[in-house]
Amino acid sequence: MKNHRFPRPWKRWLSYDNAFILIVLIVFVVLCFIPTGFEGSLAGNSTLSRGEVVEADNSRVAEFGIVKTGDQKLQVKMSDGPFEGEVITAYNTLLGKAELDEFYEVGDSVLVVVSTDEQGGVAIARAKGHYRITIELILFAIFAVFLIIFAGRTGARALLSLLFTALVIWKILLPGVLKGYDPVLIALGIVTLLNVVILYLVGGVNRKGTVAFLGASLGIMLTCGLAFLFGSHFHLSGAVRPFAETLVYSGYINLNLGRIFLAGIFIASSGAVMDLAMDVATAMNEVVLKKPGISVRETIGSGFAVGRAVVGTMVTTLILAYSSTYMTMMMVFMAQGIPLSIMFNMNYVAAEFLNIVVGSFGLVTVAPFTALMGGIIYVKMKKR
Repeated sequence: MKNHRFPRPWKRWLSYDNAFILIVLIVFVVLCFIPTGFEGSLAGNSTLSRGEVVEADNSRVAEFGIVKTGDQKLQVKMSDGPFEGEVITAYNTLLGKAELDEFYEVGDSVLVVVSTDEQGGVAIARAKGHYRITIELILFAIFAVFLIIFAGRTGARALLSLLFTALVIWKILLPGVLKGYDPVLIALGIVTLLNVVILYLVGGVNRKGTVAFLGASLGIMLTCGLAFLFGSHFHLSGAVRPFAETLVYSGYINLNLGRIFLAGIFIASSGAVMDLAMDVATAMNEVVLKKPGISVRETIGSGFAVGRAVVGTMVTTLILAYSSTYMTMMMVFMAQGIPLSIMFNMNYVAAEFLNIVVGSFGLVTVAPFTALMGGIIYVKMKKR
């Protein structure tokens, strides 16, 4: 009797990689339809629509340098929604905070919240910012096309991992913390899930993906432990983060801002940790493929060599990424002649110092962790 086998195309499509991609896609689609529990924040008689400013009355706006206070009275021609084609009056309240306020001119496309009265007419309308959704989608589409053109199938997988990560944060992490679950535990679970999805999508469901996953997981666990170990000695509250007080005053007074702050430390460094783990795992995989008879010791040594080279630039990248966010703050300190000892003792500067250094610890240790895992899995387990 002949042994019936799948044709070659079926073998290719029934691989572990494709099965894993299919599972991720199914989970992605399911997450898209799962409600966060925080939808529908607008009042029942309010709608969100887009419009174009056709007239701006600034007579009630007072200017103090770059700061503006008062109210703009705008005439907005609606582009969609129940009042499409109509010109309605909308107001823009300026709080005197340049980082929050937006000022509109004729021709600007704006997002408007329109509240209706009992007869269905406009009760009041308020501008909620320049309309940026279209340009954001265009920019992301260009990025996606370039990523796929350059990296091919790997680029498509990376794009899927990017969208999956954003969806998991929005659908699971943020709602979970708002509902009162422990921020550290839920963040660890989310980061572990993302480790699995991202590293196996990019590296493949094989030894390379496994080595990268184990190395990254050990690095993130160490980062989490160091955040707890040193966090209490810094005497920091989670209120040092932007909008933390606003969150509390929005009705979430029972949230533990301190644990949210600690969770944010290893979440912030997890991406760089995964990147470094994949770099080391890929380089070690190439060494083993080119030299099949290599010993465990030599394999680990190769991983250490690659890790040393990558860590040097990766730590600097992490510092630059964090410091650029607070560039204007540091310029204020310098302009006012504040001594470095006072600056580094300030709570929000100390918070960023803790964030950067603990995150860098994870980067420094993930390379040897990955190298050790690679030596065991690539060579020792293969020989067995």
